[in-house]
Amino acid sequence: MARQRRVWSPHLYYHVVMRGNNRQEIFHHPSDYRMLLQSLHYTYERHPFSLAAYCIMNNHYHLLIRSPVVHLGKVMGRLNKKYGDYYRGKYDYTGFLYEGRYYAEKITNARSLLRISRYIHRNPIDTKFPLVDQMENYPYSSFTQYATATSSDFPFFDNEIIRLALPYMHLTKMEDYLGFCREVLEDEMDLGTSIGIARDNL
Repeated sequence: MARQRRVWSPHLYYHVVMRGNNRQEIFHHPSDYRMLLQSLHYTYERHPFSLAAYCIMNNHYHLLIRSPVVHLGKVMGRLNKKYGDYYRGKYDYTGFLYEGRYYAEKITNARSLLRISRYIHRNPIDTKFPLVDQMENYPYSSFTQYATATSSDFPFFDNEIIRLALPYMHLTKMEDYLGFCREVLEDEMDLGTSIGIARDNL
């Protein structure tokens, strides 16, 4: 039976997760992480989109993405093919690189946008063995852009939607958002399990 086509709204952000097949590592070297970002840029030039947050881990990646022009599936298809072709060529890899279709959760309000962005940014420190002591020290996440107030080299990264959402969590400035991301919230500890991303999957 044919797979059901995903519903897509050009006006909404989605939390997208893509994992390596059998949870295997698909990013081994800094050049691999950079290549995914380059693949995002390559995809953006053909199908414009915006990212409010991202984090690349060693066996999966997270995007908080809005695709206003084409179906999100087309964006993800081009992105995953671009990186997959690179990976297969570099590592002489055959077979399935990714574990099925990407996970996508529709974000319908500002509070969810902020909470999901927080979850994405906390990935490097919420693993069984934290990768860094502070989120801003992890080089493959958008948190550094927020923490240092530096502009991104990538035209698809847009932090304005986070700024606009701040009042909905009673936050007034970016420093409040940084504190919100650093705070441990017990009611979000099960979020990773709910989307099939185990906290100890490194």
